[in-house]
Amino acid sequence: MTTRSPVRRRSSAADLALITTFAAIIGVCAVLPAITGVAGVPFTLQMFGIFVAGALLGPVRGFLAVVLYLAVATAGVPIFTQGQAGPGVWAGTTGGYLLAFPFAALLVGAAAALVARRSPAVFTVTVAVVAAIVTVGVVGTLGTLGMARAMDVPLGVAWGYATPFFLADIVKGVIAAVVAAAVHRAFPQLLRG
Repeated sequence: MTTRSPVRRRSSAADLALITTFAAIIGVCAVLPAITGVAGVPFTLQMFGIFVAGALLGPVRGFLAVVLYLAVATAGVPIFTQGQAGPGVWAGTTGGYLLAFPFAALLVGAAAALVARRSPAVFTVTVAVVAAIVTVGVVGTLGTLGMARAMDVPLGVAWGYATPFFLADIVKGVIAAVVAAAVHRAFPQLLRG
């Protein structure tokens, strides 16, 4: 009969604790007072939380942290932007963004894992560039599709609504990369653990 070693159980428990903690951080970033944005989509710190989760936890745990955040908010805890909750939020103008969030953490986390052993400068630049690409290519695209559907407007109009968010989210990605690089210098085992 084989049993799991205590080390593995602690690692699983640590993973669960990190996933839960970062889901909560994303929730806090989402409900902090937001600036009213274009087409009813608010500017929040949510993307910062998502980028940090991916950059610190890696692709799988970062993805799971975002999925947990979305599941809890969809279940009714008011931690979507502006204190919203429930499955109806997915049908609104932010539904496409919600769909994109786990993939944003996954892609930023994958980039972070690839350069985790490189210098802090290489790590920071790589994560910031990938976050910028993800902002436009994944979050912007899915967010646009969601807004076009929810508002019944052409894709070009919805893309125009989405573009004001790009610069702010790219800045959040740069800040997340800087924060993650500093944390990884202090706790190098975090991304690999």
